[in-house]
Amino acid sequence: MTQLDQLFDADRAHFMHPSTHAHDHASGALPGRIVTGAKGIRIEDHQGKTFIDAFAGLYCVNIGYGRTEVAEAIYEQAKKLAYYHTYVGHSTDTIIELSSRIIDWAPQGMKKVYYGMSGSDANETQIKLVWYYNNVKGRPDKKKIISRQRGYHGSGIVTGSLTGLPSFHQYFDLPVERVKHTVCPHWYRQAPAGMNEAQFVAYCVEELEKLIAKEGANTIAAFIAEPVMGTGGILPPPAGYWPAIQQVLKKHDILMICDEVVCGFGRLGSKMGAQHYGITPDLITVAKGLTSAYAPLSGVIVSEGVWDVIDKASQESGAMGHGWTYSGHPICAAAALANLDILERENLTQNAAQTGAYLLEQLHTAFDSHPLVGEVRGVGMLAALEFMADKDGRQPFDATLKVGPRVSAAALQRGLIARAMPHGDILGFAPPLITTRDEVDEIVRLAREAVDEVASQVLAPAASA
Repeated sequence: MTQLDQLFDADRAHFMHPSTHAHDHASGALPGRIVTGAKGIRIEDHQGKTFIDAFAGLYCVNIGYGRTEVAEAIYEQAKKLAYYHTYVGHSTDTIIELSSRIIDWAPQGMKKVYYGMSGSDANETQIKLVWYYNNVKGRPDKKKIISRQRGYHGSGIVTGSLTGLPSFHQYFDLPVERVKHTVCPHWYRQAPAGMNEAQFVAYCVEELEKLIAKEGANTIAAFIAEPVMGTGGILPPPAGYWPAIQQVLKKHDILMICDEVVCGFGRLGSKMGAQHYGITPDLITVAKGLTSAYAPLSGVIVSEGVWDVIDKASQESGAMGHGWTYSGHPICAAAALANLDILERENLTQNAAQTGAYLLEQLHTAFDSHPLVGEVRGVGMLAALEFMADKDGRQPFDATLKVGPRVSAAALQRGLIARAMPHGDILGFAPPLITTRDEVDEIVRLAREAVDEVASQVLAPAASA
């Protein structure tokens, strides 16, 4: 047995992988891959094969792989101070600087940053802050959170409940009772027949109003949403959606939690999704792009209005009883500062806007008339292809055909990583923000080859029948 065989045996024996078929992995039916290195937008595996990572890990490696300046920043911080907690006012120069930098990236009106390690724990913090906020304000019944069908906000108890994807609820006794879901703003798949986009926005607003009326506005504390839905299918909202939704929230005194875990730090071609869509959040969640995944770090950005309530509560009741051991970890903060330096120095937000527009343009050119593709969509460095049996009739393929996973697998065989999204037959793209036009051309070419291969398998039998 080779050393590599031993490594795979140990992996199957002892490592419980996230979002992985447990039996197939443990039995070896699911082929494993050991990633051994990466540079730019490409990764390399144990066989020495390279792949274009057109999904930036999990939408997170914004600055690309192999940035030694981030490694050096981590090393220098580790030599100076690897860790100290941030309880009872303890701080480091690194986390102080990072907090100021994050506020500079955030929309106007944001005040403070509270740190965690992942988007999931940050959104757990968000919900605790919302409940704390309403208790301080003497509104003990105003505790329910509205999320959206197909939204993704984490895998915890409450955050898994906020996530509007059934696979994240199955066998977990989720969602919890305080979480409610409203309609997903995807016109192509969710709009009733004959409804245009403007009418669909009005429909989304009406459904939200109905839910608030049913539950009682005095029981609804917050609305949480991604500016552009990520894991639910990479779904940019229809024009006018965000202004209309915010009017409803303001009318009913419902806090807006803007989940920027995917959209933040340049991915949409703007500093954050809030600025891109004119969202005025009360709370913002950040993670992935904050460090480009070079170290685990998340943040909750608190508005001036929410902070005033927290400040008042401390004067009356003392310190808030909420904390994480690794909140404001100095090594993670050093990685984040180096990451923000690169984003700013190399104008990667602008590149995301310009090269992202080119990516979407090339996808439209390659796939608008393709018989397998129902919709091409995207914004900035986010894009998706949705595969449909009947494009005009919006008729999906039989789920047993697994069209999306088959296209993703065919792309992988060609050295392209594009994600089969978990809700429908959808192929997602979220390349690093350093991606060039030449690399976009290569991504689209390989994707076209993969889609053509699956189309020949799926459509030819249907045509002959």
